[in-house]
Amino acid sequence: MKVMINSVHFKADQKLEEFITQKVEKLCAKYSEVISAEVTLKLDNTDTPENKIADIRLVLRGDDLYASKQSKSFEESVDAGIDALKKQLEKYRGKNAK
Repeated sequence: MKVMINSVHFKADQKLEEFITQKVEKLCAKYSEVISAEVTLKLDNTDTPENKIADIRLVLRGDDLYASKQSKSFEESVDAGIDALKKQLEKYRGKNAK
């Protein structure tokens, strides 16, 4: 499974990319429906500390699932996005199991 990581207007360090890849691959290992994943990291132009945004898109057969989360660190944003996608994948699996 392929995980693409894009960072907008900055260079994500190797440690962050490995963290994201590990989290996404762990999620996708449980769900065979996932074909690939795209993660986009960006900084919001606000003065608040919660300015790190992680957009995660999972490509499935026939559908895409998407989560966008914003928090103080990219790790927190990715964790929250993965949690949201777990719920979406459960719904997707339940809907398509019929």
